[in-house]
Amino acid sequence: MELHTVTYEAEGRIARITLNRPESGNGITLEMPRELADCVERANLDPAVHVIALAGNGSGFCGGYDLGGSAEAWSEEADAGAEGSPLDPAVVARNHLPDSNWDPVIDFQMMSRNVRGFMSLFHSEKPVICKVHGYCVAGGTDMALCSDLLVVADDAKIGYPPARVWGSPTTALWVHRIGVMRAKRLLLTGDSLTGAEATEWGLATESAPADHLDERFEALLERVARLPVNQLVMMKLLSNQVLYAQGLQATQLLGTFFDGITRHTEEGHGFVRRAAESGFKEAVRERDEPFGDFGLQGFGVTAK
Repeated sequence: MELHTVTYEAEGRIARITLNRPESGNGITLEMPRELADCVERANLDPAVHVIALAGNGSGFCGGYDLGGSAEAWSEEADAGAEGSPLDPAVVARNHLPDSNWDPVIDFQMMSRNVRGFMSLFHSEKPVICKVHGYCVAGGTDMALCSDLLVVADDAKIGYPPARVWGSPTTALWVHRIGVMRAKRLLLTGDSLTGAEATEWGLATESAPADHLDERFEALLERVARLPVNQLVMMKLLSNQVLYAQGLQATQLLGTFFDGITRHTEEGHGFVRRAAESGFKEAVRERDEPFGDFGLQGFGVTAK
């Protein structure tokens, strides 16, 4: 299995999947969810593996989707032609431009496949423990929230700023993880939590100072890995039934369709036009500045 966006390593009872695009803040590409799902399946089929460790290489866990720097780049991609599948870059690009003849099903076909990749973590028979350092925002939260347990740095940044414009959480797990009221508090403002706050809100299992994060993460991994695989699989399946019964599948269907709609509202088109003029990083800064949140400027990446 040739991997371009993640790495995979299994040693003893632990399989490690690491997002590996540090030069772009581990920005999500169409390839990443597919590779993620392949690695999860590999771990599940390995009888020696008891638990999966998910982490990110570089200065943070994941800054969201890799948007290529500017809408101009998308326009150039679209000009190359829009024939092909919903996963062809030119098709994706043209469908997102304000002057395009928008096809909501193309958006859904693309994003639903990403959701399947992210949800491979949730559906994994073996438990997934995620380590978050630096930033985990926008699309990056899909992978973190699809994991079973989170160990985060106290000063980590976790949230979904695209709720302000140009995005809807496709995996739709916020309500299921922290309850309706707290999910609304984040999604009606686009605000983010620190790692310490995420633990207080019940989103993360535990938090630790950045210099002790690895120690705490490894300790939890080793503790979970002591259980027999059969017990781990049964305990995870039993717990997940609650979310299925709460209607998670229907909520994700709505969230994935809404994500396409957010890119084609009047405000969504305005965001793309501004990004074409000044780049996505500036458009994101202008979107978040009124909230006193300057996004990921300090990390040098741009989140969707």
